[in-house]
Amino acid sequence: MSDGFVRFENIQKTYDGKSLVVKSLNLSIGRGEFLTMLGPSGSGKTTTLMMLAGFESATGGEIYLDGIKINNIPPHKRGLGMVFQNYALFPHMTIAENVAFPLKVRGVSKADAEDKVRKALDMVQMSGLQSRKPAQLSGGQQQRIALARALVFEPKLLLMDEPLGALDKQLREHMQYEIKHLHDRLGITVVYVTHDQSEALTMSDRIAVFDDGRIQQLATPDELYEKPENSFVAQFIGENNKLRGVVKEISNGRARVEIGGNTIIDALPIQAEIGKPTIVSVRPERVEIEPSASEVTASGRIEEIIYLGDHIRIRMTVLGSSNFVVKVRNRSGRRTFTAGEEVRIGWALQDCRALDV
Repeated sequence: MSDGFVRFENIQKTYDGKSLVVKSLNLSIGRGEFLTMLGPSGSGKTTTLMMLAGFESATGGEIYLDGIKINNIPPHKRGLGMVFQNYALFPHMTIAENVAFPLKVRGVSKADAEDKVRKALDMVQMSGLQSRKPAQLSGGQQQRIALARALVFEPKLLLMDEPLGALDKQLREHMQYEIKHLHDRLGITVVYVTHDQSEALTMSDRIAVFDDGRIQQLATPDELYEKPENSFVAQFIGENNKLRGVVKEISNGRARVEIGGNTIIDALPIQAEIGKPTIVSVRPERVEIEPSASEVTASGRIEEIIYLGDHIRIRMTVLGSSNFVVKVRNRSGRRTFTAGEEVRIGWALQDCRALDV
């Protein structure tokens, strides 16, 4: 997936000539890949997408599409499909006219355009609505039309900027699967921007996590979740427990971390230096209460118990942290827990990572 169908080489972007919103970005996206740019507001992800689309120009560096440098090619000549959060449909046009618009701009004959529009609407399960206006459709239907319009001219590349942000939770989740299935069926290259980490995990082949104008980590969804390379990624992707300590020793692939002045626990030394502060990171669902056998153990006091249907969320005080969370699967025969109870907890070494502060 890294044949470099899309390449960013040393890309920089500044709006004021002083501060960089994108800093020396290097990124290669494979043909047919679904790559998501994920990050908080102001992290540089949307600016990067807009430079690829041609709506923003790079201050420095080169952008290539299928081996061709596109920095100076105008947006309408880049052969890209684009889907925005606000749909950007023409209210005075019918659905058929909206979807046909990119074909009309490209001089496609009326007969060919009608055939392509019909196929595009079938693709997004919106056939039969050609004569309606956008205002007569729901938000989810309008987003499908925007998707059909972006795909109707068979673009080399589909760009999507927070396309599901305006939809309610249930419809958003449904559309995530639809877009993913469409990508699998068409094999088109997709670059997708979102700040929603569950959306990124659901849909992507790889995720580029942005913060402060840089890619903090680029990896598959499972690798990002299981093996975050720094504290920002660990916190931004899913929920994470943080225990602050100081690295006392590193040997045999283990960092020995002193927490609270008198407790030593072991962690994988991902970003750890002897004598330096560290954050020990462990996911809530990887922690066991009263474990039969664990490589790393500690004790804690249960502060709060929240029933969430498929799991029980237990907030504890552990090694000085009062926001240590354990997720217990809700299954028959499980033991009950009581606020104020003191319990032993444990987890596997491979689930425990010593990261930067």
